[in-house]
Amino acid sequence: MALNFKFAVASDLHIAVPHTISEQTHSFHLVKVSIPALELVLEHLSKLDIDFLLLPGDLTQDGEPENHAWLSKRLATLPYPVYVVPGNHDVPVKFANNCSIGLADFPGYYHHCGYDDQRRLYYSEQVLPGVRIIGLNSNQFDALEKQEYTGSLEVEQLDWLQQVLAIAKEELVIVMLHHNVIEHLPDQSNNSLGRRYMLENRFLLLDILQSAGVKLIFTGHLHVQDVAKYQGIYEITTGSLVTYPHPYRIIDFMIDASGKQSLKIESYRVNSLPDLPNLSDISRNWIGDRSFHFMSKLLTNPPLNLSPELAAQLAPSLRYFWADIASGDAVLDFPNFPPDVRRYFKSFNATNSIDNNATLLL
Repeated sequence: MALNFKFAVASDLHIAVPHTISEQTHSFHLVKVSIPALELVLEHLSKLDIDFLLLPGDLTQDGEPENHAWLSKRLATLPYPVYVVPGNHDVPVKFANNCSIGLADFPGYYHHCGYDDQRRLYYSEQVLPGVRIIGLNSNQFDALEKQEYTGSLEVEQLDWLQQVLAIAKEELVIVMLHHNVIEHLPDQSNNSLGRRYMLENRFLLLDILQSAGVKLIFTGHLHVQDVAKYQGIYEITTGSLVTYPHPYRIIDFMIDASGKQSLKIESYRVNSLPDLPNLSDISRNWIGDRSFHFMSKLLTNPPLNLSPELAAQLAPSLRYFWADIASGDAVLDFPNFPPDVRRYFKSFNATNSIDNNATLLL
């Protein structure tokens, strides 16, 4: 039986109503565009016949109650269902304080976005006949109630997931969480700068999903456009609406009469806004202006381990490196770099152009 549906993905919105905006000199986030950028996306989606919208975390600037309340109210007005999961910025503290909501408070704000049971930070919902969304919470806190950099899924959540998948064998299952499960950068899980964006027990999750025949994971967090594959499972991570290139995705899922499944991905960008007609140039330079410290760390950390002096010489040439990686489908070369350093950065290049626009056969 043929099955066709359309949905959208926008990630890392970092919503901040104007009076809550906290300017951070070194931040890559242009949070001042968070609301107008979202409104432009929603205007585009209003012209399409989409079945639902996925938002894979970091919905707010830093978990402020006002920002969660604003977004919750806005999402409730949309004519299609919206499904969310918490990102690290949404629940930066385990228990609420004067600045942020607590971890357990999150489902209450988004009871209309998947969290029918507000006692749990994860959910399962049939969004269409034969189609199920599973939203997972990948945030974790240590014994001192401090948020961990890396993500993880606790045993209770994994047990619940296996139970859900056992009774959803005849359905198409789409899994959404904030932290990356599959590597999107070279050796990401072993690099101190990349590991923090990943799920610690990712292989346990991948084994569970593979055993159940799940083929699609949607994540955010890394602020890059990338599609990665691991043993038949695709993970589609979507860049942030408040950082270059301000992307979002429209996705068509199709099953033809013979049972062949395909996923058509089309990516769009917010290139301009009424008050910022040259948003794309501004945000690309915003990252470039703040890139020196980040690139210096990448150069001096393993695996390159360059001296601070050599890193300081090379870092200016990498001014737009992260912006180009964030765009997806990167093809970069630095021929004036030492050979081993040049090879390292070429390893970030796309091997096939599927990060932004592609048709994936599942």
